Amino acid sequence: MPIFKDGLIRQGASGSTDSTYFINQSIRFNATDTSYMSKTISSTSSRTTWTFSTWFKLGTSSISISFSGLFSAVWNSSNFVNIAFSNSSTYCLDFLLYNSNSTIGRLNAKKLLRDPSAWYHLVAVLDTTNDQANERMRLYINGERLTDFSTNTTPSKDATPLANYATAVHSLGRVYNAGTYSGYYYDGYMAEIHFVDGYAYGPENFGEFEENGIWIPKAYEGSYGTNGFYIDGRDSSDLGDDESGQNNDYTTSGHTADDQMLDSPTNNFAVLNPVDTHRRLSNGILRNGNLELRGDVGSNNYRYGRATFGFDVTDSNGWYWETMDVVDGSGIDGVTEIETALPSASTLAFTGARGRNAITTHMKLENLTYQAVDLIPTTNAFDIISYCVKNGKVFIAVNGTYVLSGNPATEANPLFSGLTGTFAPFAGLYDSTSYYYKTYWNFGADGTFGGRKTAQNNRDANGFGNFFYAPPAGAKALCSRSLGA
Repeated sequence: MPIFKDGLIRQGASGSTDSTYFINQSIRFNATDTSYMSKTISSTSSRTTWTFSTWFKLGTSSISISFSGLFSAVWNSSNFVNIAFSNSSTYCLDFLLYNSNSTIGRLNAKKLLRDPSAWYHLVAVLDTTNDQANERMRLYINGERLTDFSTNTTPSKDATPLANYATAVHSLGRVYNAGTYSGYYYDGYMAEIHFVDGYAYGPENFGEFEENGIWIPKAYEGSYGTNGFYIDGRDSSDLGDDESGQNNDYTTSGHTADDQMLDSPTNNFAVLNPVDTHRRLSNGILRNGNLELRGDVGSNNYRYGRATFGFDVTDSNGWYWETMDVVDGSGIDGVTEIETALPSASTLAFTGARGRNAITTHMKLENLTYQAVDLIPTTNAFDIISYCVKNGKVFIAVNGTYVLSGNPATEANPLFSGLTGTFAPFAGLYDSTSYYYKTYWNFGADGTFGGRKTAQNNRDANGFGNFFYAPPAGAKALCSRSLGA
């Protein structure tokens, strides 16, 4: 869900509120955890014809990771299939067929996918039985076929790439290159993962355009074939469970139950934006689906990032989210005007910011200065900080208790008031000389704070999200369904 300079949210194939087919969850893949799913298939099926379909939301794949994968089938270093992302300036999607140590088919799509706030839909089709050479490999994004390629190598008729070959390792979340998987893990979210064995299907089987021309999901109703599968992550204890009826379960590696996320193509949640951080990712590392901000060791600088969603600060119902310092005294957080530039790494505060500073002191932050107001109680590592913003007022709570006797329900004793315009949450921290500072954010998609807390299952006013503390009456999560409510 892109956010533009005027601060308005544009609905797109990125969490539309108009879908009648609701997707309840997604699966988070963390490249730093080398998380992936795999299966070594036991019987060869159609090697000429298949379809791969998935919805995905980028973490740092395609942005800071040079090469990372959604799907692969690997027999050895001379024979494999990859569907991957590149952060090349000339192409983004790489659909590669590699047999007998040479490329037999390849599409490098020039369309660049760089929006970490959006959900995208990918369909990759192989049909080497087709008499028309340009129909044998096809790629679609959000229902539209990609036709502009930096590399367009067509496989020969009836060629047999590695997918669906017995003993080949099939993987989700990693691809293969130069004899290794190392460094080629996907970072982001995936939902509604279909692999259809023996059928070359277009995107119309998995989605549709609604009346405003927005691409939205729909239920797939076809067959899957021998090695086909449908993985949607509905069971947090078995994220690789195949729901197609074919019993082609995938084994997870590097995943936990906490990687089942509420963020989905039909309810898109805010995350921290890796392309809207101070000096981008060079001065702060975003992990865990862009919900964890982690600094560098020994650099003695401040790091700032901003959320992907902006909101009208005068909304009478209000907005609610939570954050947590993983290390005591590391966090700077609050709200900032959407037009305000993030500060340099040597600056502690910045124009347009309202919030709190937990570094050595616990003081009220307003614009360029810290006011001499101690936000009792002070915070410790793993305390949960809640924000509620309504009617131009900002309220902050520590472990469920609003500071300075604030009361969002009655709007009494706000920490700040009189705000107008479009604001967004911001995250900041200070780098230590000896260890990593970290802050974790919950806009409603992850009530466990990356597995550090037990989810309490509190919802927003519209029944969305999973918060540790109950949002004030009427307050909404920063998700597409509540933003559109």
